[in-house]
Amino acid sequence: MEVERVQDIASLSKETIPEEFIRSSNEQPALTTVCGTVLEVPVIDLSNPDEEELVKAIVEASSNWGMFQVVNHGIPDETIRKLKEVGQAFFELPQEEKEAYAKPPGSQTIEGYGTKLQKEVQGKRGWVDHLFNKIWPPSQINYQFWPKNPPSYRETNEEYAKHMHGVASKLFRCLSLGLGLEGDVMKAALGGDDMVYLLKINYYPPCPRPDLALGVPAHTDMSTLTILVPNDVQGLQACRDDHWYDVEYIPNALVVHIGDQIEIVSNGKYKSVLHRTTVNKERTRISWPVFLEPPSNLKIGPHPKLIDEANPPKFESKMYSEYHASKLNKTPPS
Repeated sequence: MEVERVQDIASLSKETIPEEFIRSSNEQPALTTVCGTVLEVPVIDLSNPDEEELVKAIVEASSNWGMFQVVNHGIPDETIRKLKEVGQAFFELPQEEKEAYAKPPGSQTIEGYGTKLQKEVQGKRGWVDHLFNKIWPPSQINYQFWPKNPPSYRETNEEYAKHMHGVASKLFRCLSLGLGLEGDVMKAALGGDDMVYLLKINYYPPCPRPDLALGVPAHTDMSTLTILVPNDVQGLQACRDDHWYDVEYIPNALVVHIGDQIEIVSNGKYKSVLHRTTVNKERTRISWPVFLEPPSNLKIGPHPKLIDEANPPKFESKMYSEYHASKLNKTPPS
């Protein structure tokens, strides 16, 4: 059965939305968002030459917030502009052209164009379509799922992936030093250079009832770090003290989420952030998260150097593939 794309539903929905997009009252943005308050999550200057100061800022943000925004990160504004341009251009293609990149039915791959990603409670749907591409390492890239239109899509994303390395390495180093470990330990524990950089483009079309729907429901990211570029349409929300707040948009900043695997390796010192996405009545929101994923066969648990009698392990070690499957299918960990 062909999946109905949200972009198509949006083009037909003028005043109402189908029942499967209406969230329960404890999730509806109109009832659960703290209005008038924009959450000013920590903003960190990644070019700070004082490493000790930089580490301290990242540790504080990762321990108390689970998210932060980085500026002066070294990725040229022009590279980010092109990334946004080619991503938006793909979703503006005729529907049949987009469908050529659709995930094959029943396929185990996450790559490709799609709508449904994970099992949703009570059969509810998110108001979003997406495109997944692995952009690093080269051995993991499957160009079958990379759009040929616009023609600069491939070149732009390969350029972005190159710059992403520097940012990721610096963040892993600071997170590692912040735990009292050598600078390369955290990255190595999560797969080192075999880590997979998975780009997702989220496309949230205008929604007639943004008070009732969510783009993506509340979740923590299952990977290590998420490094995200949003467009200028408000939508990212974070949970703080059991309340939902809009996260401030800063042009050309990168939003960094601590994911579950870093919380596990740090034995709970760093916290993975609970977040969700709202939608807009008039404008399309788009975001470009890159998930830094451990190799699927890597077993991950609290780092042995962080465990002693006073600090017993808070998490069980398990293969990333097992963790990934249980989280997507909403099954209890085995």
